Amino acid sequence: MQTQVPTSEITLRRSSERGLADHGWLRSRHTFSFADYYDPSHMGFRSLRVINDDIVAAGRGFPEHPHREMEIFSYVLEGALAHRDSLGNERILKSGQIQLMSAGTGVRHGEFNPSATEATHFLQIWIQPRENGLKPSYTEWHPSPRHADDPKVLVISPDGREGSACIQQDAEIFRILLEPGQSIQHEVREGRGIWLQIAEGSVVLNGITLETGDAVATEVSGTLTLTANSRTNALLFDLQ
Repeated sequence: MQTQVPTSEITLRRSSERGLADHGWLRSRHTFSFADYYDPSHMGFRSLRVINDDIVAAGRGFPEHPHREMEIFSYVLEGALAHRDSLGNERILKSGQIQLMSAGTGVRHGEFNPSATEATHFLQIWIQPRENGLKPSYTEWHPSPRHADDPKVLVISPDGREGSACIQQDAEIFRILLEPGQSIQHEVREGRGIWLQIAEGSVVLNGITLETGDAVATEVSGTLTLTANSRTNALLFDLQ
C-alpha cells in the first residue's frame, strides 16, 4: 500500500485568490490566467489550462465564437446550459451533466442560459490536446441511475471507457460526490499530476480543509484521502 501524500507536497489554491470578472450578466472566477486576468504563477497545471467558475444570468450567454486546438468541457452545477456548434450539435444540458467539445482544427460554438428566470452555474474547463490538427468532435457524460450518487465516477477519459466522455489527451477526470462523513481515496501514480477542484461543499484532504472554490495540486505519488464535512461536489483531474 502506498503512503499518504504528505501535506508539504500539496499545493493549495484558495478560492479567494482566484481572478474575478464581473460583466453583470456573467460573474466568473478564474483559477488560471484568462482574458484580462493575468497571474504568471497561475498559467495552468500540466495540460489543464482553464477552470472558470461561471454564473450566467437568465436569458444571457456566450454568442457563437471560434475555438481551435483545445479540449473544452462544461460541468453544469445549477440550472441549464444550451449548447450549439458548427458540428451540428444542439443540446440543453442539465445539472450534473457534462459536455466535451474537441475543437481540433476549428469549430464554432455558442452557449447560453435558456431559462427566463434562473441563473446557470457551471464550470468551464480547457485542456490542451495531445497534439494539434485533430478532427473536431463532441461527446457528453450523463449520470446513469446506477452511478448518479456514486462517490467517485470517471466522467472523462482518453478511451471513453465506463461511459465517460472522450478527450484527446492522457487525462482522466472524476466527479466526486460525497455526503457528510463519507470518504474516498485516489492513488497518485508515479509521473502523474493531480488537480482537485471543489465545486461546492467542504472536505478534508490529507489534513487540509478545503471549501467551495478551493483547489489543490500534487505531483508526488501516494494516496489522497478525501473526507467530506458537508455535501461536496468536486472534480479530480489525473493528468499525464
